[in-house]
Amino acid sequence: MNAILAQISNFMYSYLLIILLLAVGLYFTIRTKFIQFRMFAESIRVVGEKPEKAGSTSSFQALMVSTASRVGTGNIVGISSAICLGGYGAVFWMWVIAIIGGASAFVESTLAQIYKRHNPETGESYGGPSYYIEAALHSRPLAIVFALSLIITYAVGFNMVASFNLQDTFSGYAFYDTATTPWIIGAVLAVLVGYCIMGGGKRILAITSTLVPFMGGLYVLVAIIVIIMNIQLLPQVFGRIFSEAFDFQAIFGGFTGSCMMYGIKRGLFSNEAGVGSAPNAAASANVSHPVKQGLVQMLSVFIDTLLICTATAFMLLCSGVEPDAAMQGAPYVQQALSTVFGTVGPIFITVAMVLFAFTTLIGNLYYVDNAWSFIFKEAPPKSFMFGFRVFAMFVVLIGASQSIDVVWNLADVLMGVMAILNLPVIVLLSRPALAAMNDYWSQRKSGKKPVFKASNIGLKEKTDYWR
Repeated sequence: MNAILAQISNFMYSYLLIILLLAVGLYFTIRTKFIQFRMFAESIRVVGEKPEKAGSTSSFQALMVSTASRVGTGNIVGISSAICLGGYGAVFWMWVIAIIGGASAFVESTLAQIYKRHNPETGESYGGPSYYIEAALHSRPLAIVFALSLIITYAVGFNMVASFNLQDTFSGYAFYDTATTPWIIGAVLAVLVGYCIMGGGKRILAITSTLVPFMGGLYVLVAIIVIIMNIQLLPQVFGRIFSEAFDFQAIFGGFTGSCMMYGIKRGLFSNEAGVGSAPNAAASANVSHPVKQGLVQMLSVFIDTLLICTATAFMLLCSGVEPDAAMQGAPYVQQALSTVFGTVGPIFITVAMVLFAFTTLIGNLYYVDNAWSFIFKEAPPKSFMFGFRVFAMFVVLIGASQSIDVVWNLADVLMGVMAILNLPVIVLLSRPALAAMNDYWSQRKSGKKPVFKASNIGLKEKTDYWR
């Protein structure tokens, strides 16, 4: 099974996705006039705005849900694996995919807001790629295929990775037994996740809004301490990142194991720009203009990759511990931290991984709930969702006991399928998102608070929410 998954993954990321991701990201970067830089300050401003309706989901809460899914175990062990297998140059390509992917993230999340739907019972909104595929392309079969792809990717692929990565951090402790410990950790994690997801979306929002800022801030602080303690190595680290990133002879001589492929793989896994996941959270925000949430989700990509992933990369590379394929994953991170914090370092990573994995798991399942609602055209039957959530708990348990190659290859392939479906769609539907961007900016330049109406961009009677 792993051999088949590896072959599919290598084909997808060597010949198909690398071209698609870079081409679409560059296309949107140019069409939005480099929105990643031009409106970066604006994205920081709007994230602090209160929702239009008291008690509704704010931009910040929607950001925390999407960040909870983006910021996870991939930010720690994913970056470790990329460096151990691809070398220093993987960091550069991780930056590239994040910077140009920010434009893709803006477009897909703005589209999710434009085509979101209104729930008359709760007064809240919901949406995502399945909804804008159905509304704008008039293809419910394709929309259902995407929804099913998302469910399998997040409930199975990504949650198995998170579960495995968490238990892997315990592998360096004396009590760890390869035959029993992964099952015990998986069982405890499955029960905790089950308790949260049985409570529904509101509980997920409350938990992630509390844990994500604390988790991310503390982790970045520790990484900065390690970098400062080894500041003399920073010039050497920068030099190796750029020299290896542009060693094209090595890259194209063996692309499937190159820094470019691993940087793009792990960068995409971490920030999910263009994959079609974050728009599900973006659609729930109560804002006066769709572009606001597009900017917020663009900011989430930068928080994930340019801040947290970069903090991990420099923490590892400035530690003085040379990366090696045998140490990929949690062991390299723990060894790097131990050079500064001694035995406390591995313990801190274990605690951080518990928090990262936990918020990743519940954030992922929030997206899955939204996809099921689309397929059923209403809230799924309680008995069905109870059965599915029990299945999701079982996946968490099983994921903890798998091998590192199986879980990563499975996640890469499933994520790739989502991106292959979503990226062409957002290119086809980009006109409304770009028109909304121009409408927003013209209102801002004239000193107004941007307020959106579908008729402003020629979509009168074609949306459910902005009439």
